[in-house]
Formats: sequence, structure tokens, C-alpha cells
Amino acid sequence: MAVHASSPAKSSASSSASSRRTLLRASGLAGLVMAGSAVAAGSAEAAPSHAGDVLRVDTVAELRALNTKPLDDGTQILVAGYHAPGDGGAMAVRWDHKSDAAHNGGTVIAPTAAKTGRWLQLHTGTLDFRTFGHFDAENPADAALDAMIADKSVHRIEAHTDLLFTKRHLWNRSHIELDFGGHRMRTEGIEKNTHDNPFGAVLSFRGTVTDTTVEHALSGKVIELTDTFPVPDAKAFEVGQWWAVQVDPVAGGGGDERELQKLVEITEIIDAGHIRIGYLNGWEIAAGRNLTWTRIEPVRDTHIRNLVFEGAGPDEYTGSHPVSFEYAVGCDVSGIHATGSFWPVIMRRWCTRFRTEECSLKNPPTVEYGGAGYLTQQIYCLYGRVADCTTSNVRHLNDLTASAYCTVVNCHGDGDDAGGNPFTTHGQYEHDLLFDGNSGLMDIANSGAQWGISAKRITVRRHVCSWFTANTKITDLTLEDITVIARPTFDQAGTLTVNADGAQVRGCTAKTFAVAQRSARSTRPTTISDCSFEPPAGAVLVQTPVTAPVHFVRCTFKGVDGAILRGAGPVHFTDCTVTGAENAAPLSIGSADLRIDGGGYDNTGIELSAVRDQRITVTGGTRLTGSNKAKVLLGRAAGPGKVTWDINALSSAASGPDTAHVRIADGTNHYAATGSRFTGGTLHLAPDALDSALHTACVEDGTKRSAMPANSDSVRTDGNLTL
Repeated sequence: MAVHASSPAKSSASSSASSRRTLLRASGLAGLVMAGSAVAAGSAEAAPSHAGDVLRVDTVAELRALNTKPLDDGTQILVAGYHAPGDGGAMAVRWDHKSDAAHNGGTVIAPTAAKTGRWLQLHTGTLDFRTFGHFDAENPADAALDAMIADKSVHRIEAHTDLLFTKRHLWNRSHIELDFGGHRMRTEGIEKNTHDNPFGAVLSFRGTVTDTTVEHALSGKVIELTDTFPVPDAKAFEVGQWWAVQVDPVAGGGGDERELQKLVEITEIIDAGHIRIGYLNGWEIAAGRNLTWTRIEPVRDTHIRNLVFEGAGPDEYTGSHPVSFEYAVGCDVSGIHATGSFWPVIMRRWCTRFRTEECSLKNPPTVEYGGAGYLTQQIYCLYGRVADCTTSNVRHLNDLTASAYCTVVNCHGDGDDAGGNPFTTHGQYEHDLLFDGNSGLMDIANSGAQWGISAKRITVRRHVCSWFTANTKITDLTLEDITVIARPTFDQAGTLTVNADGAQVRGCTAKTFAVAQRSARSTRPTTISDCSFEPPAGAVLVQTPVTAPVHFVRCTFKGVDGAILRGAGPVHFTDCTVTGAENAAPLSIGSADLRIDGGGYDNTGIELSAVRDQRITVTGGTRLTGSNKAKVLLGRAAGPGKVTWDINALSSAASGPDTAHVRIADGTNHYAATGSRFTGGTLHLAPDALDSALHTACVEDGTKRSAMPANSDSVRTDGNLTL
């Protein structure tokens, strides 16, 4: 077999040197030729056995068939292709006559005949599957991938063709990038996974969990938003180390209910009993609670890019998925587009500082099996960004569980009628999350009591969906420009629900809106401003458990028919517009303190339920117009509660003579109306239902008094202008 030297006759040294440079450039290996080699010198007398000479063969088969006995150690050869010259498998190799490393067909190539000595691939840190003989998805590329990952001099692995993988790989390799160039990864025939193992990915990276742990009860309270923690002995920690820290479960709570589970960096040793970590703690932790610190050697700066993934198998054992990271720092994923991935396409746990961008998932095998069919899930994660991702017919696009300071931007999920919610959190004490410019169903902190159904400081902006629920223990929720449009194939009610624990809802639109209450942790008010709703008949606007004040500001309610506000907490309407449906029932109000300040209420009206003592204040130029099914614009039910009425600067215009502006006929009442105008209709103030009454300085224009108490020490009804 011929071995081609890279220098021709001495008389044409100049032209041969040029041709050699052309050969090296064409092969992409010019940078691998050692300075001062015979190629650069162009020596026609250079013999193939001289150390430093660069020779050439056409294929790896020719390389392996060479007689290596006359070769000096360090001899270099250019291989023009793996199976044929120019097939993309070109490489430069160096002879190491002492090596007995295992042959892998790429970075280590053993001669066919010799037992010792190996051809070692020369590279700049970037390797290619083609230099291992993989040009398609016919034969598994698992061994080649393992060999490249194991080579610590490799920092980048490239694929230029489709590939087949049949193994589930697990590495702890840092500082490497896998770029599949937009080619397919096929996984038919992949080895079986273990039970309930979302980390059994084709490409799985896991940091090393050391046996160094520190366990202790907190000597003092850990306040919210502190990065300083008490420890028994700060000498056990060093700046720059990474530790997984978690608190014991909440007493009496769910089995996985913990306020703190994060992978954190030690940033400062403050004193003998305190350390500082790279994380502002999101929840207060009481003295006496137990913390466990475990030192981790994380995977660092390992990235996976540009992959088309085709899953295989319909269940947890035979199904496949491409990527998982556990105990990892600064590991990014981008450009993965998956079909049929069983577990999450990108699975993360105990990860800090990462990006997941421009990824997608379509049609996973199941959306019913718990944990399966996600695009990405993050558990105990910090400082992550998920951006520009899409899903179709999946369980979740993004799940942030026990995670904090993460952002989800410009992500969109469709086909969610029969699946799960594209956007969700488990409720395991997530905090400080931002969702911006996304679309698809959203369900926050609603996976069940096992995890705590708690979250804090979640902000959602510019979101579009047909269902949005955030009615568990969610504190200081902020919603801006949320559009919920009813969809007949999912939620025909077009529901938006929030927890009255510091919720701020601004500029939102929904058909059905409801305020619930599961917690009372916030110091800020629950305010709904500049929103538009169109509730179905009998919708409950404020649910029974609500005791927190709820304030509606400049909101519009259309087509209202018997909407119910059951909660006992104060309710305040400021400059709102409420329009009733045809022949609508009035609003039924159970609030202990209802204040209506300005705004207009047309063909609707208000009925106090009187299930408890109540106060109603109407002021600020409020306008009541039209009529309703009860023919009463302001009235009360025959409940046991005492009602106090304070009416000032009201303008009420009834649409017919049989409609009462105010009707008080039952129970115990204290009534005062001053400076108001009543047009048409009737006033019905039954003497037996009034413990006190003041009706003065009002204008009654064409208004009939169907019942009115006589003046006495507790009643004054004179001093009005009657037209």
C-alpha cells in the first residue's frame, strides 16, 4: 500500500510548497502541522521514517494497514477521508509507538497488525463524528461520543450528519459544547430506562455529590431576602465552593414542602459562625429549622446546541429524551427541536445560571403521565432564562418548581386543549419569576399540597391564553396586560382567577374573573385596575373565603347577570362601569364593607345579602340607571345582618315607575342619604325596617315614596327638593 509523502521533486520546491499548503488548507488541518516540519521546508530528500515529516494516506483503513515498524515516534500523517478521500472524515494523526490505549476508531486508531503503538488524532479541541466514521444514522454513535467526551483536551464536538444513539449516557464533564448542526438524533432501539427517571436522557450531565455535609438547626431566624446564613463552623466552607442547601419539610405540611432547596456558591466567610451565599433567600425560615448543606462539584459551562430529536418508545422505559442536567452551573441549551420525547426535552434539577433558548416540542407520547411530555422542567433552579420556545400538544412548555429569579420570555404553547398548561409551577415556594410576552394556558402553584401550593412575587406581562388560574397560596402576584379569551374547545368561561394576597391585576381582559383567597402573607393591597370582564350569569366574582380587602379601579363589567361577591372582606369599586344583561339579576354582595365611589351601573343594581352585618357607602357621583329583574337598584335580602347605608352624591335614574332606587323592607337598618338625586321610580323605606333614617338635601324628580318613616328623634326625611 502506498504512503504518499507530502513533498515532490527538489527542483520544484517552490511550487510543491504551494501545493502542500493547498492540500493542508483543503483538508482543514493546516494549523495542526508542526512548525519547522519538512512540509514547510519542502525537502525532497525527506524520508517517510524521519520524525516530523507529514505523510498522507487516503483512508483510515489504509492508515491501519500501514507497516509501522520503520516509523519514528511522532511521525505525522494526513488522512484524506475516513472511507474515501474528501468524505468529511479527514484528520491529522501522530504515531505514538508506546501507546496501548483502547482503539476507538477516531482519536485513537490501532494498526491492524501491531499490538502496541497507536495513531492519535491531532486536533485543536474541536472534534467531528465523521472522524469516527459516522456519516449517517445507520450505526450507533454512542462509543464515539463517549470517547470524545472522555478526552479532556476536547472542548467542542460537532455533528454534520444525522446520528443514531442507543445508550443513555451520564457524564460529569465540564467546559464542553455539543453542536449537532441542526441534524437529527434518532433513538430507536435505545436501552431501557429505569423507573420514574427523567434523568435517563441520551445526553445527561451530572455534577459530583461529595460526602461532605453539614447538618444543623438554625441558631436564629433567617430573614427574607438575606444572603447571610448562620452555620456551626464557617471553617467547613470555602469561598468559591458550591453547596446544595435545603431546609427540612414544613411541620404539618406536604412531604416535599420546603422553602429552601438551591445550589448556591459560597461568596464570603463573614465570621466564625456566618457565611454569605450567592442567593437572596426568598422565604423567612424560623430559628430551630434544620438545614442540610452538601458540597457539590458541579458540571460547569457545558452546552448543547442545534439538534433535531426524534423520540422512540411510548412509556417511561422505552421512551427517550435528549438532555438532562443535574448539579450544573452555567450550562445552556439552544436550538433543540423534538418530536415524541417522553420525559422533558430539557430536564434540570439543582441548576444555577442557565439559558434554554429557541427550543420546541411537538406531540410527546403522553400528556397524562406525571412529569412526562414537557419541553423543559426546572427543579431547585436559580437564575435561568427560557426564551423563544414553542410547543404543540404537550403537557407543559415550562415548569419552574422550587425555583427563583428565572425569566420566561416569548414562549408559545398551542394544542393545549387536552394536555396540560404550557406555563406552570408546582407551588414549592417559587419566588421572583417573570413571564413576559408568552401565550398558552397558565396555572401557577397548583400541583397539590405535597409541595406546598405556595409562590411569591410572580409577575406575568403581555400574556394571551384561554385559561389562567393563580388561586392558591400565591403572594404578591402581578398581572399586566393579560388577555384571556374563552375557547369552546377548552374553557368556555374564559377564566382568570387570582389569590387575594397582594395581587395587582392591571389592564387585563377576561370573560370570567374571580378572586379567591388561600393565604394572607402580603402587606400590599389586592387591586384590580383598568380591566375588562364579561362574566356569565351567576358568576362568583369574590369567593367565600376572601377576607382581604379587594379594590376594583376603573374596571368594566359587561353583560352582568346576578354576579356574586360572597367574601366577607371589604370591597371597593372606584369609577367602575357595570352593565347588566337584559332583565339581569342585581349583584349579590356579602362583603361586610362595600364602598362604591363613582362610576356607572346600568341595568344591574346591588343587593346586600345580609348574611352578616354590612355597611354600604355610595359616594363620589356614582350613577345608577335603568332597572333589573328585582326592580331594585339598591336593596337588601331578608338576612339576619344589620345593614348601615351611607349614600351621598348619588345620581339614580330608574327606567320605570315600578323600579325602586332604594328598597329597605327587611331586617335592621340604619339609613342615611344626603345630597343625592333620584329621578323617576320609587323610594321604599319601610318604617319597621329602620332603626334610624336620614333622608335630606336630596332631589326627588318624579319619584314616588312608596314607604317612608315619619320624622322622629331617630328619623329625619324633610329638607328635600321634590319635583
